[in-house]
Amino acid sequence: MIEPHRYELIGLMSGTSGDGLDLAYCSFEKNTHWRFEILNAETVPFPESLEQALSAAHQVDAESLELLSIQFGAWMGEVVQNFCQILGIRPTAIASHGHTVFHRPEKGMTRQIGDGYALCQAAGIPVINDFRKLDVILGGQGAPLVPIGDALLFPQYDFALNLGGIANISLEKNGYRIAFDTCPFNLLMNHFAKKVGQSFDANGDIARKGTAIPALLTSLRQLPYYAQTGAKSLGREHVERDFLPLLEKADYSVPDVLATLIEHYADCISEVIGSDNPLALEKQKLLITGGGAYNACFIETLSKKIGHRVTLTLPENQLIDFKEALVFAFLGVLRLRGEINCLASVTGASRDSCSGTVFGLFP
Repeated sequence: MIEPHRYELIGLMSGTSGDGLDLAYCSFEKNTHWRFEILNAETVPFPESLEQALSAAHQVDAESLELLSIQFGAWMGEVVQNFCQILGIRPTAIASHGHTVFHRPEKGMTRQIGDGYALCQAAGIPVINDFRKLDVILGGQGAPLVPIGDALLFPQYDFALNLGGIANISLEKNGYRIAFDTCPFNLLMNHFAKKVGQSFDANGDIARKGTAIPALLTSLRQLPYYAQTGAKSLGREHVERDFLPLLEKADYSVPDVLATLIEHYADCISEVIGSDNPLALEKQKLLITGGGAYNACFIETLSKKIGHRVTLTLPENQLIDFKEALVFAFLGVLRLRGEINCLASVTGASRDSCSGTVFGLFP
């Protein structure tokens, strides 16, 4: 029997949707298999000035971006310090995703801000961050990173779907874990909900008032991203360059655009699930997490498209909200153990890797 090892880390996730910072204080224990528990978690909204600065970060000069990275890191550190003081805890480390500003793996570049030194000094706790860059240097997409967590923490599911700013799916195929971004999600949904005075389309209520536009559905499926095969990932810049101009060039109503996006997303995801193993004799299991899991209109649409061959699982709200922060904490654990935390079968890199930059001293 393998001797159990227990770790307690805080995972930080600042997603593409830009709605706040997720903190998850988690424990992990290794025996025959990994076990986890989310001990405490919360989402801290960004101060208005910081939210505006982060949303415009891809448009500023290099000096301003570096200053923002330091300020954001210090703010995250203060948030973590306050979180730990209230709970009376002292985790081993913080594992931070950072806030993605640029993601252009085809150019060998990805940039997540949230300076590790500033975060470490403000929190008074060692930090592990910058999980994507090594994989990109090795020729990979640097994304998605969550699939190693899907494989080791949620092995009972055939598919793991995360509906954040961008939707991604993870699955086993021919003995290997594969994953990729299937389509945008809340990044576009929230953009159009804001046009009618809402931060997001709660439950898909706005979309229910609209009707999907056939011509727009056809145009969406003809975008270059969907012609790519193998490892692939979407960034904000791809959404702004390819998707937004198409959606905004005609005088569509917001409900119709949102209804079209839901139909499009459900098509993209159901095709992946159906094409993986259409002849499977046993019903397969799909785990759905991320903010989009609360969009009842989308869940109903997806359920109809995949029919009875797959069981959809919506876990408890805490896991829906904090799975990505949980997995980043787990990536930190694997980094501390010197074990693989980024899979080449997922990203297309030249090899698996153990990624993440460490700041601060460990006991």
